[in-house]
Amino acid sequence: MSMRLQIWLVFLAPLALLAGLYALGLTVPVPHLGRDYVVRLQLPDAGAPVDLPKIHGPSDRSRPLVVIDPGHGGKDPGASVEGYREKDIALALALALRDRLVRDGGIRVALTREDDSFLVLEERPEIARRMGADLFLSIHADSAGEASDASGASIYTLSAQASSEAAARFAERENNADRLNGVRIEGQSEQVSTILIELSQRRVQEESAEFVSLVLREGEDALTFHPRPRRSAALAVLRAPDVPAVLYESGFITNPEDAKRLATQEGRERFAEVMARAIRIYFARQSGA
Repeated sequence: MSMRLQIWLVFLAPLALLAGLYALGLTVPVPHLGRDYVVRLQLPDAGAPVDLPKIHGPSDRSRPLVVIDPGHGGKDPGASVEGYREKDIALALALALRDRLVRDGGIRVALTREDDSFLVLEERPEIARRMGADLFLSIHADSAGEASDASGASIYTLSAQASSEAAARFAERENNADRLNGVRIEGQSEQVSTILIELSQRRVQEESAEFVSLVLREGEDALTFHPRPRRSAALAVLRAPDVPAVLYESGFITNPEDAKRLATQEGRERFAEVMARAIRIYFARQSGA
């Protein structure tokens, strides 16, 4: 049972129980206090792990793992224009990429969501961290004003300033963590831990930038990119300090041509082919092959 569902049950179960007792005209006797209602709930243990998504592909744990994050979902539709919803486009692209990677073999794949479920923003990169992901790819669709003719995909990495801030926050929160990128930081002074985390973040940013270059190269003749496709921003979903991460804005749903392309099977397959190729090259370089 997911942690979110458990939290909802904490609030809803007492109400449902009391409503049932009231409907049946029943009360629960309490010694010395007269007749009253007593509800006892079994809460999860402190620090109990949240359910992690299923891993598709080979069972060999030495194989690289990419975590794909379809943006938005559930009560959060993202940008919506004339029947197109960002959450639907992002999920369809993510599923197409998952299927392509699994079909080609050799790479493990997990999705932060495989249906129309809602995830808190901070949960998404944390899922990748806890699963030991080798790459985190968040998929979205951009939007612009009605008068704008903006079109094309763009790719974000975490800005240098945001990267430094993220490292500082992580150092403060995780100073007693065991390892980061294979380096033991437990028991180190706060200053040493901060330095180690900043070095890890710098390496992660370099690898994220390398992956962006591969996507742009492999998609040059197959995908439509914005005139300035390479971008950086202080995006919370990219702030995992030890997982290379990029956010892919697949196009503008406010642009009819972009929206139509993203919503077609052909458009999804073209995206999956390019992205899967870039991912394979990236992992091959990381392994020194």
